[in-house]
Amino acid sequence: MLRLLSVRLLAMIPLLVIVSFLIYSLIALVPGGPEVVLAGDNPTPERIQEIREELGLDDPFLVQYWNWLTDVLQGDLGNSFVDDQSVWSAVAAGFPVTLSLVALTLLIAAVLGLALGLAAGLRPGSWIDRLSTVTASAFMALPYFWVGMMLVLLFAIQVRMLPAVGYVPFTQSPLEWLEHLILPAFSLATVPTAVVARQTRAAVTSVMQEDYVRTARAKGLHPRRVAVKHVMKNAAVPVVTAFGVEANRLIGATVVIEQLFALPGVGKLAYFSVFSRDFPMVQGILLITAVLIMLVNLAVDLSYGYFNPKVRTS
Repeated sequence: MLRLLSVRLLAMIPLLVIVSFLIYSLIALVPGGPEVVLAGDNPTPERIQEIREELGLDDPFLVQYWNWLTDVLQGDLGNSFVDDQSVWSAVAAGFPVTLSLVALTLLIAAVLGLALGLAAGLRPGSWIDRLSTVTASAFMALPYFWVGMMLVLLFAIQVRMLPAVGYVPFTQSPLEWLEHLILPAFSLATVPTAVVARQTRAAVTSVMQEDYVRTARAKGLHPRRVAVKHVMKNAAVPVVTAFGVEANRLIGATVVIEQLFALPGVGKLAYFSVFSRDFPMVQGILLITAVLIMLVNLAVDLSYGYFNPKVRTS
């Protein structure tokens, strides 16, 4: 396991360099560079040229990238063009909100998805299996923003049970924190729930046909013990893989949901940064997001060692 961790960490280094180069290159190719944004309305060519010289934009592209990369390696992602706020501090302020939303969404998807998948996989061909399949297919077809609007219409406007917008920190009031995150979390959880349910159903159905499961059932073991001890663990690898893919997808999906529910997270910050052409903020958010995705993939890889002992020695 330690060897696997070392190999994955070492592989992340060149991958991060490539990702950082792509991020810087794509931002640099955007029409109307940072000098146009900083120059304000109706700038003179002299003012634009002065800003380019101050930012080092007259240097060769590789020199610009190297200067930016060395600052990043020293922990400096730059300052916002909009309010001169540090990129690190802006992302740190919104990160707890986004992390809370993603964590609650994954919890909902895990509970509902595993329940639907297990119920269908343990009884293939039954009415429970058909109902679970239809429910998962319906969830897959529902867009995040549409589900969010319907939930707001029902629970915030009609029934008035939950708030429609805003956020309350967990340290201030855990109950209000949960109330403000329930609707956006359920909006985001539709597709992950469906994916986990379908993957669980397929994995459980396959494992149920194995000889060791038939032997355990022939010995008279309780069905619950057979499901927990023999089926679930052996069917977990493809489910964990799907779970990791959905976790990575949620990081991008928060942009829409945080804007819809007025959550002050990293997704909303990214939305406004793109439209305000705040290049340092966009670059910093993309780079941090890439690191998070790599860490999620690393956690998924390491989890294989628990579910499949062969991975520990390979």
